[in-house]
Amino acid sequence: MKSSLKGAFGMLALATASLAVLPAAAMAQQQVERPERLGDKPNLNGIWRVMNSANWNLEPHNAQALEQFWQLGALGAMPAGRGVVEGGEIPYLPEALEQRNENRASWPKGDPETNCYLPGIPRATYMDHPFQIVQSGAGDIYMAYEYHSANRMVRMNHTELPPIDTWMGESRGKWDGDTLVVETSGFNGKTWLDRSGNFFSNAAVVTETFRPIDDSHIRYSARIEDSNTFSRPWTISMVLYRDIDPQAELMEFRCVPFVEELFYHDLNETAGEAGKEK
Repeated sequence: MKSSLKGAFGMLALATASLAVLPAAAMAQQQVERPERLGDKPNLNGIWRVMNSANWNLEPHNAQALEQFWQLGALGAMPAGRGVVEGGEIPYLPEALEQRNENRASWPKGDPETNCYLPGIPRATYMDHPFQIVQSGAGDIYMAYEYHSANRMVRMNHTELPPIDTWMGESRGKWDGDTLVVETSGFNGKTWLDRSGNFFSNAAVVTETFRPIDDSHIRYSARIEDSNTFSRPWTISMVLYRDIDPQAELMEFRCVPFVEELFYHDLNETAGEAGKEK
């Protein structure tokens, strides 16, 4: 009898242990599940966006009122953010830090985003607008951004340096296993990295990585090297989220009409006064 009870309790303990292990095993299987493939590479196609306040400030920051927009109350406040800079702080050289502070004091007028200029890389990735990755096979990869209809072609296995400097630079890509690695250079030196005046010069080289976590999440990082501006290379990292709505699409945000009054307000006023005099 004792032997039978002992055996029964042994079987019960084994069954209980097995049930406890099942969820952990299922989770482990889910974690290592490979994302959807396109040939022998991960399929990055889709519309992506971030869920952070990096476009306000890459570094950690508190929520705060913006004096320029006091009439908007809470609508005109900056949201808080934990920051996306590894180590927390951007390693500026002393003169470059002074320039960053001047940029910050000139916001919003001095920000290229205010003036509808192209956002540059990596800022285009974490703006308040989504972007789309268009990938087919092992060829070049196209990225389209909702803001100002910005776009770039990631030229795979392309080694030539950019012939001219531009807002978006020129991007060259390669695969490192399942990670897309993109190196971009050839910037015009006018780019801001956020609304807080962080910036780099035309000597900057940005190396991005897109590592799929699953079908709807990408671990994104961007390493920035610029010896004219920073004491060492530094990195930002964040998660990109795919829009899984079946009707998801990029909408139009052609910002040129929104800045016409900003650019030509004084001329319009002068023209108006001249018309009144006549």
